[in-house]
Amino acid sequence: MNGNADQIATWAEFDPFEVSDRADLVICPPSVYFTDLAIHLSDDIAIGAQDCSARDTAGAFTGEISAAMLADIGCDYVILGHSERRQYNNETDNIIRQKAENTIKSELTAIICVGETLAEREAGKAQEIVKSQILTAVPDISTPEDTVVAYEPVWAIGTGKVAEAHDVQTMHAFIRGLLKEKLDNGAKVRILYGGSVKPSNAAELLALPDVDGALVGGASLSQTEFLNIAKAVK
Repeated sequence: MNGNADQIATWAEFDPFEVSDRADLVICPPSVYFTDLAIHLSDDIAIGAQDCSARDTAGAFTGEISAAMLADIGCDYVILGHSERRQYNNETDNIIRQKAENTIKSELTAIICVGETLAEREAGKAQEIVKSQILTAVPDISTPEDTVVAYEPVWAIGTGKVAEAHDVQTMHAFIRGLLKEKLDNGAKVRILYGGSVKPSNAAELLALPDVDGALVGGASLSQTEFLNIAKAVK
């Protein structure tokens, strides 16, 4: 929940030319700024939403925004199940799956977030938690074309802490194995890492064999930092 109209306008100055040939760039603003951002953004950058409704039909659901509405205004991606939505809005894996199904049926790409808390990791349950999230939250209809998984260890979000490269690779390889078992062509589903990604650690993280990109949080508030992270893509 960041930004204002003046800040959105500054994205007109953002030139992705240096990286657009090797990285897919997506900006996910608060929904009230979709239209303004679309006017200012380069055509080489897609627009995503930070959430959508679990409702799959129009109706008397005040305040809700459906995946179909997002598609109607030119949205390309939807972030679902972010740890903050899970924590502050009590979203369950079943709710996230419903949202993902609606997103996919609306011909958008679902970015489904999974990840463990510090207590769960310290208890040795990190893989158990992530496995449960993957098996429940990722719809059976998912394909590599319409689904992205983002691994975000909750304890590394906004804290400045970053999982060690070995731990990130281990978890990403584990997730890829689960997706391969669950889905046709599941091994090709892109897996992003999210958790205090910044220019100083992006190159190391993005070079890992099973890391296909980054879900950038606080660093995306700075266009310079965001671009420098993208430049780390080889």
